[in-house]
Amino acid sequence: MQWTLVVPLKPLPQAKSRLADTADDGLRPGLALAFAQDTVAAALECAAVRDVVVVTNDALAARELAALGAGTVPDQPRAGLNEALAHAAAVVGAARRAGSVAALNADLPALRPAELARVLDAAAEFPRSFLPDSAGLGTTLLAASRGRELRPFFGTDSRARHRASGAVELSLDAVDSVRQDVDTGADLRAALALGVGPHTAAVAARLPAGQQ
Repeated sequence: MQWTLVVPLKPLPQAKSRLADTADDGLRPGLALAFAQDTVAAALECAAVRDVVVVTNDALAARELAALGAGTVPDQPRAGLNEALAHAAAVVGAARRAGSVAALNADLPALRPAELARVLDAAAEFPRSFLPDSAGLGTTLLAASRGRELRPFFGTDSRARHRASGAVELSLDAVDSVRQDVDTGADLRAALALGVGPHTAAVAARLPAGQQ
């Protein structure tokens, strides 16, 4: 099964506010873009991925991610993350004759294509499924097989919310790179320990000593 991945990205100046203890205001937008670049680049190398569509209203991010081969759609109806994802999933599903669609976080800078393929292959067995994040509270990937609505419930306690919505929780070993999103300084250090992509590595090298 081939998947279209929908990747949401906030305007860069507003992104990654919880990294304030690690990166200053001048560096955080660059980190957010680098995370997205490495996420998208790895996803496009995954054998199970047909294409990647980034949902953003940030012109710089849209341009840079399009240069990697991603499509872009505007963040509509500007009513929050879940509404934006539902809209984008409907748009790409209609354009691709109701193909299989998965929402993937934009902050997975250590993402490995082979690990993502394992997750998507497991997701193909269910109408809707999700992968919890490394903290065990959130979600890094929500998948809807062909003809199914995505029905995203990202946000606080999204793991519990997706489970309550009827989505199947995927229990897989050795997919750490798909689970390691980056919200805090500790998350970033964990991602760096896994091994991040070149864009994140370049920006992270500018962090203060002790934060890398």
